[in-house]
Amino acid sequence: MPILGSCQCKAVRYEVSEIDGPMWNCFCQTCRKSHAADHNTAAKVKSEHFTLLAGVDVLKSFESTPGKLRWFCSTCGSHVYAERPSNPDLKVLRAGTFDTDPGSVAESNVWMSHARPWLNHDASKPSFEEFP
Repeated sequence: MPILGSCQCKAVRYEVSEIDGPMWNCFCQTCRKSHAADHNTAAKVKSEHFTLLAGVDVLKSFESTPGKLRWFCSTCGSHVYAERPSNPDLKVLRAGTFDTDPGSVAESNVWMSHARPWLNHDASKPSFEEFP
């Protein structure tokens, strides 16, 4: 069963046939700032498993770190996915944009070296100072 997702205003809509690996919670500074939240839950998806259904005309990118593009809806600002042009076969979707249950939950916390003590996190998951 496909996973459906969209931005807040529904201008960008997509379908994922499968997630390619475990999801994780990212506490890095760029995720925190991009999402205005303590962390982002992310899922790796091969490009062949990702179909953009609507919104190619409103997607805009921002190079948050050298070689990494974060794609946002230019209408509502929702961060939908990230990718590296050097690896066009893989996208990192923002699980907060899923409209249907992906059938899994984040299994770990990464970039805990950037976590802020005043923001809550689930310490019961394996945690890593950076991305393992």
